[in-house]
Amino acid sequence: MKTTIRLEQAIQKLYIAFHNNTLHPECCKQCAVGNILDNTDSWKHLTDNHGTLKLNYVGMVHQNVGRKFKGYTPLELLEIEITFLKGCGYELPLHYKNKRPKNSTDKNVLFHGLCEVIKLLCKWDNVSNVMDYTNIFDLSYDKPRNKTLELKA
Repeated sequence: MKTTIRLEQAIQKLYIAFHNNTLHPECCKQCAVGNILDNTDSWKHLTDNHGTLKLNYVGMVHQNVGRKFKGYTPLELLEIEITFLKGCGYELPLHYKNKRPKNSTDKNVLFHGLCEVIKLLCKWDNVSNVMDYTNIFDLSYDKPRNKTLELKA
């Protein structure tokens, strides 16, 4: 399957973070966007509220001049973060008064958030969801559609 460079790099960074236990929803360097941006927190200056699509002045300037961070616009970065947080069960926008999921660092919860982000990234780059495994169980054919998955008898 052909993917874009930005998609491939983002998935690779998220995969590594997930397996190295450095994916954390509440840390701006270890969240989905923080990992995509090489564990920097510079993206947090694009908005005043974590978990919202509202750009602040700095974010609007970068958006309006067409600035991209690792291939993603400021609005796209905020949408990635929102998707990750929602996928992990957070109430948005993040605020100290809002309830936080008790199991927000559980691997199953993080995996769900990760899958939601990858689905979004694939959609933006017009690539079929690389996390979708349903096509290998397609029952409309007598044999597997993907030759690499064909079982040897």
